[in-house]
Amino acid sequence: IDIRIILIIGNKIMKILLIALPLFALLASCSTLSFINGLRTPKEVKVYTTASNTDLRLTITNNLEFKDTPQPIESEVSVFVNPQKQYQSFIGIGGAITDASAEVFAKLPADKQQELLNAYYDKEKGIGYSLIRTNIHSCDFSSGSYTYVTEGDKDLKSFSIEHDKQFRIPLIKKANETAGGSLLLYASPWSPPAFMKDNNNMLKGGKLLPEYAQSWANYFTKFIKTYESEGIPIWGITLQNEPMATQKWESCIFTAEEERDFLKNFLGPTMEREGFADKKIVVWDHNRDLINHRANTIFQDPEASKYAWGLGFHWYESWAGGLEMYENVGMVYEAFPDKHLLFTEGCAESFRSDGYQTWKNAERYGRSMINDFNNGTVGWTDWNI
Repeated sequence: IDIRIILIIGNKIMKILLIALPLFALLASCSTLSFINGLRTPKEVKVYTTASNTDLRLTITNNLEFKDTPQPIESEVSVFVNPQKQYQSFIGIGGAITDASAEVFAKLPADKQQELLNAYYDKEKGIGYSLIRTNIHSCDFSSGSYTYVTEGDKDLKSFSIEHDKQFRIPLIKKANETAGGSLLLYASPWSPPAFMKDNNNMLKGGKLLPEYAQSWANYFTKFIKTYESEGIPIWGITLQNEPMATQKWESCIFTAEEERDFLKNFLGPTMEREGFADKKIVVWDHNRDLINHRANTIFQDPEASKYAWGLGFHWYESWAGGLEMYENVGMVYEAFPDKHLLFTEGCAESFRSDGYQTWKNAERYGRSMINDFNNGTVGWTDWNI
């Protein structure tokens, strides 16, 4: 098996050239800084290893140093770094906190709750997640459909996040506290309220009715204001989860042109007007297969592009039996270097309770992270904790 490596220097991702031996390892490096050819680079390297049929799980297995070497030979394991070439800035790895996550968490005894929080968010006792994605009202990982307004309230006078205060908000606060208050949180809607849609249903696709476009844009800013009033900073939003998927759960269709125009004419100006120009707006939030078309349509329109921080994507394009299309991510990175790429969702779709430790799932996560980061991605989000 090839060595799998992610190399992060400071917060910059550097691509890897390597000679492989039979081993599966995830290596992250960042430690004492020195100067090579006038550039500030790490000298000491910590090696973290995860390997099948062992107890190694992100375990520190070695401390090394970068050093100049003579001509390497093919039997050596070598990592080649060019410190004069840097790529995108890394913002973190994390997971979604949904209603399902929060409701299950609330049922755990106190000691197990703390064990879970430490495992996910403590940098010393766990894996140190630094990103959270959450849902704007209900999604497919909610125990029921709900919104933050009463049916038909176009002016949003009844807007309330009381529902989220029972389970989801307390968990988000505990996660952020465990992480030292440093988590970046972004939120995604799965559907507008039913009365705003042409099928009068939060489920089964449908589209946003034009007469509710401004109301729906206002809904985003109401969400941000109310969550931040609860002491939860919102780093960003995605415009629509999986905008080309008609699902039996909450879903809503936006073509590329419709998403562009909603961003340009409603969401972007509304966020700016309400004082949220610093919040990151992420478009697409769907699979890698159609990512280029969506990026071209939105980012080539300067009046829409100016509001978009970047583009989010999922890994489910292989549902029809094809391969993961990592190269599409790289094409967007090359075509629009001023935009950011964020992996917003991926999970093992065919869940089996007897397969918690299935090794192929771990390899799928590792393969996706390595290829996505090597193609310009700045952050990676699991679905869900």
